[in-house]
Amino acid sequence: QERELHKRAGLVTTVAGALRARGIGEPAATLAAQSGATVFGLAFAQWIRDGENRSLPDIAADVLRELRAVLG
Repeated sequence: QERELHKRAGLVTTVAGALRARGIGEPAATLAAQSGATVFGLAFAQWIRDGENRSLPDIAADVLRELRAVLG
């Protein structure tokens, strides 16, 4: 788990940096990068569960819809 958290942190840092390079300011760049990593992580965990038949993109879309619903 520690290794996965370290990899996730590196991914978030890289994505946030790329967003800042494209002109996205803070805190939006970090928020988007962290949110994207969270959506991916939750979707991946669901995708590898026994009996899951949906594709990873479909699950990620469902997780993202849930995030949008929570945020209003």
